[in-house]
Amino acid sequence: MTNFDFSKSALRTIDLEAKAIASLSQSITEDFLNACQLILNCQGRVIVTGMGKSGHIGNKMAATFASTGTPCSFVHPGEASHGDMGMITSKDIVIALSNSGEVQEVVSIIPLLKRMGVKLISITSKNDSTLAQASDFHLNNQVTQEACPLNLAPTSSTTATLVLGDALAIALMEARGFSADDFAFSHPGGSLGKKLLLKVSQIMATGDQIPKVCLGDSFTDALLEMSAKGKGMTCVVDAQDQLVGIYTDGDLRRSIAQNISFHESLIDEVMHAAPSTISMETLAAQALFQMEEKSITSLICVDSDQNIAGIIHLHDLIRAGVA
Repeated sequence: MTNFDFSKSALRTIDLEAKAIASLSQSITEDFLNACQLILNCQGRVIVTGMGKSGHIGNKMAATFASTGTPCSFVHPGEASHGDMGMITSKDIVIALSNSGEVQEVVSIIPLLKRMGVKLISITSKNDSTLAQASDFHLNNQVTQEACPLNLAPTSSTTATLVLGDALAIALMEARGFSADDFAFSHPGGSLGKKLLLKVSQIMATGDQIPKVCLGDSFTDALLEMSAKGKGMTCVVDAQDQLVGIYTDGDLRRSIAQNISFHESLIDEVMHAAPSTISMETLAAQALFQMEEKSITSLICVDSDQNIAGIIHLHDLIRAGVA
């Protein structure tokens, strides 16, 4: 066993599963389009069911549907026969997963679904299976070979089913116009929630923390303000406290290269007159994107009247878990 080529085995598995995914383009048939439309028009929920490995894939599929705008739950087919059929209503749509299309626990609930008038979508590898034939729409996930060297353990087939489920979920997500705000509503926790929900106004420096000098102030005054506030920049305002410019660490390096006198120059002479700003109501994730796009480390935050409301620095985004 010490001489076993693990890399060769792993690469073989990846190759076989990649081929299984590539072949799924043949599954985007009229039935796939009709299944999408059926789910899009659903007045109830989507119910995913499957046994064994298909059940594990079904659980993930249901979670993906639910988090991308399609109300969805997983119902175990074995439990459905012992009371959980009560979780399914006539307005729901069932997506049943079974590689063979003959799994007893799944097949046994088909008559009950038909009696309720529930629409049935199946994902199997056999078009002539009991489940496929009983379905309103059938999606074929047939693969040439499982990654398992015995061609027995569900590997390539479960991967194909998972990807086909993702294809359904994302097609529906796009058709609904599901937005980042919608996504944030169902993902309020953790770092993902922070990226989607946190606004600039919640983490920006405000009040006396804002580095600020006035037109006519000396170059030295500006450097002292930058050093005191530690934001790597200072705003420049006019007599009415309106933003007219910015001076940054980058500008300082350029000033040194140009031999500009610290003691004789005014901030007016060296400031940058077109500072990058961002609305204080903007998502913090957008602030990060803007910084990366412009290769800068801080932004001036403004209110609805374009007055200076605060400063957001890359370090603020890192501390908040956004970057």
